[in-house]
Amino acid sequence: MHDAGGEHSRGAALGVFFLFRAPCPAGATMAKQEAIEVEGLVTEVLADQNFRVKLQNDHVVLAYAAGKMSKFRIRVLVGDMVTLELSPYDMNRGRITYRHKVGGGPATPPPKRRRR
Repeated sequence: MHDAGGEHSRGAALGVFFLFRAPCPAGATMAKQEAIEVEGLVTEVLADQNFRVKLQNDHVVLAYAAGKMSKFRIRVLVGDMVTLELSPYDMNRGRITYRHKVGGGPATPPPKRRRR
């Protein structure tokens, strides 16, 4: 049974077969493993918002600043305590999600710019 110029005849002539995924039941998605949250101390600042972080269990990982930290220009310096997320698939890389405040006083604001 051939269609004259229809979709089915062209696909079969080229040897192309289309596979369609069966619809999933509502709420049934593929399981995604959650990130592991740990705290650590920044030991080295590298290029492109990368940092070397020593975790509380003396494991050293390479971490990068999360997008919100870059967006709001949150500076991370050597000696800062940070919270980072580790992927369960690669325990040597992480994403810094929070920089802990140290000291009791308010941070010094940046100098005011004079308008002309």
